[in-house]
Order: sequence, then structure tokens, then C-alpha cells
Amino acid sequence: MGKMEILQQWLEKGKNELRSAEHLSTMHNPTPDEVICYLCQQSAEKYLKAFIFTQDIEPEKSHDLEELTKICQKYNENFSTLLSKAIILKGYAVVPRYPNELGITNEDMKIAIQYAKDVQEFVLQAIEDI
Repeated sequence: MGKMEILQQWLEKGKNELRSAEHLSTMHNPTPDEVICYLCQQSAEKYLKAFIFTQDIEPEKSHDLEELTKICQKYNENFSTLLSKAIILKGYAVVPRYPNELGITNEDMKIAIQYAKDVQEFVLQAIEDI
């Protein structure tokens, strides 16, 4: 498989997870806020790994968005603007899989979707600028 095909797979996974989160946010009442936040974290993770992949680096098997953002920052210092959002989203990697440990609210879910969109837009632009 070629480099562009692998890159497209990373981007497609990120897009599908964000699309799923957005869909769930409009289709259920009450919304599954924890699942949506988890999908937002997963989407951001795939986009950050896509950027890392463009630097000819195999992305780590890590869910730590803060660390992934710092790796991206080594190649594009503007990734520092995503760091605070990455820190918020990284909290949704594992904990939401367990019963109500975070106390995620509907407002948290809305913020997670926005932050995941911000990561998506930023990474797509950064890749385009390469």
C-alpha cells in the first residue's frame, strides 16, 4: 500500500469518527454524551497521527493527544494552538468506557465536537501546506 493510501485511511477514520459523533449528537434524546466525547477523542487522535505520518514517522500506538500534539509541534510549531484542546479531549480516551466516572455533560459533548472539528480543520490545512 502506498503512502497516500495510508494517509487517506488515517484521514478517513478521523472523518468517520467525527461524523458519527455529530450524528449521535442529533439523533438521540438523551444524547450518549460519553460515547460522543470518546468518538471526538478518537477522531482527533487519527488526524494528529495522519499529520505525524506525513513526516515519514510511524505514529505511536498512543491515545495521549497531548503527547501526539507535541510530536506534531516538532514539525510545525503552530500545533501549539491545539494543545489546550488536546488536553481536554485526551480525558475522553479511556475513562468514558467505564460507568460515569467523568460526569460528562451535554455541554462537555458540544465542546468536544467543536474541539474535534478544530483539530480536523487545523490538521487538514497543515497537511495541505506541506
